[in-house]
Amino acid sequence: MKQILLITDGCSNVGESPVMAAAHARQDGITVNVIGVVDYGTIGELGSREIDDIAKAGGGLSRIVGTPQLAQTMQMMTRKTVVQTIQQAVNKEVKKILGEGSLDDLPPAKRSQVVTVVDELSETAPLRLALLIDASASMKPKLAAVEDAIRDLALSLEAREGDSEISVFHFPGSTSEAAVLDMDWSRNVSDIRTLFGKIRMKGATPTGPAIFKVLEHFGYDTLDEHQGRLAAHSDEGEGMPGGYVV
Repeated sequence: MKQILLITDGCSNVGESPVMAAAHARQDGITVNVIGVVDYGTIGELGSREIDDIAKAGGGLSRIVGTPQLAQTMQMMTRKTVVQTIQQAVNKEVKKILGEGSLDDLPPAKRSQVVTVVDELSETAPLRLALLIDASASMKPKLAAVEDAIRDLALSLEAREGDSEISVFHFPGSTSEAAVLDMDWSRNVSDIRTLFGKIRMKGATPTGPAIFKVLEHFGYDTLDEHQGRLAAHSDEGEGMPGGYVV
């Protein structure tokens, strides 16, 4: 299972739509979760809507939290979307057996067995989680809370029975770089301890290009390849999937 966890406090203002990028991630089997890290009154209606739209397009969850709740929220969202992904796969198999039926149509004893299997798989299935951290200037006061939360999340991932790998990016990067890879895939929580000394806070918020950069790291299309694919689909009259805000 593959996830992107985006941590941000505001609206994107550079480059491609982050909602389009999240929709593309979902097409490639990667769930996008978004946490808005805010202090009361620091995020407007537009920012809240974008956070929600990115998560919906990416098939994930969104939460707006203050810094004290950040660590708990990151762990909850990661686990919940792992369970959700497994449930979706199980429901597909159940539909093959029951036709138009659902898990709720199973007898209680059978349904209980399926729920037990889902719980077990959520702890044992391999997981790759890429953290994408907004390092625009307004995030500077919240960076210490983000650092503590990531350490807690890494410890909880290490406690899972299944293989869990974590990588960390921040954005913006340099002029030619949408996002910076701070830590490559690792199961070692100690790798995170020296991470935050590398991050330099800047003003712009290129959230969409940063998501595409993370997708490249997962081994999927580059942004140019994605734009080429969109153009080809447009010529064929297909366009973007309905329901996405771009």
